[in-house]
Amino acid sequence: METLTISTCFAPFHFNLNTPRFSRIICEKPNFSFRLNHKQPRKSNLSSNEPHQKARFKLFTSNISNSTISTNEPQLLQKQEEEKFEWYAQWYPIMPISELDKRRPHGKKVVGIDVVVWWDKNEKEWRVMDDTCPHRLAPLSDGRIDQWGRLQCVYHGWCFGGSGDCKFIPQAPRDKPPVHTSKRACVAVYPSFVQNGILWFWPDSDPSYKDIHLTKRPPYIPLIDDTSYAKSTFVRDVPYGYEILIENLMDPSHINYAHYRIMKIPELPNSVKADREGGMPFNISPAKLDLNGFIAKQGA
Repeated sequence: METLTISTCFAPFHFNLNTPRFSRIICEKPNFSFRLNHKQPRKSNLSSNEPHQKARFKLFTSNISNSTISTNEPQLLQKQEEEKFEWYAQWYPIMPISELDKRRPHGKKVVGIDVVVWWDKNEKEWRVMDDTCPHRLAPLSDGRIDQWGRLQCVYHGWCFGGSGDCKFIPQAPRDKPPVHTSKRACVAVYPSFVQNGILWFWPDSDPSYKDIHLTKRPPYIPLIDDTSYAKSTFVRDVPYGYEILIENLMDPSHINYAHYRIMKIPELPNSVKADREGGMPFNISPAKLDLNGFIAKQGA
């Protein structure tokens, strides 16, 4: 018997297959769907003390006949409400640090949020901030790191420190009261943490989450840090959402057909080949399943 352990930073997929007719479910956080209506988070030019406005998603289920499925729908809806997954109260990976250049800022989009990642050489750590200058909303990821280690906007040269505070406004009169200290000149900063050689971030800029890594850390995989194992990292951009990728990786039954003659597929002993491709049943059963993922066993 083989044990297949799968961990993911994303929520498991919940399908409501028990609705008697076409239904429309409103979700506060994204759920698995091929039709995803997404409202981008608002770009705030206020203080970093303001929580970041979150995206809203809608999930549409398929039309399922009630002639073959019976259910107690009120109990199902109650269970779904009790098992609500908090999408913006999780750690999300951004990039392996081996792929990040400390000499320049990097723009990334994670769970619908545009962030800028840059190396704060003064504090010797990576920073994750809202990728919007509070002045004219220019992407800070298009800027540069100046000689003092500040993140400088490419548009008008505003400079920011690792805590999101504005350090310098070139156009401000030198003989007048400072304007760069205004809270409206700040950039929202997200908690970040490096683990397993990967930069993670917490998608809520509320100051109460500043030290969230002390009470809740990203998923840890000991084998990645085990020096007795050889490892490599790579980054690949794909032109679709993560939900399609996860669904594909969780579906081994498509390999014989979608990858026919593209990759070598090992044949299991005592398997009966019913067609050219050799598709067969998969004996996979979940041993543990909750909102954070699952552990499954493969084999007899």
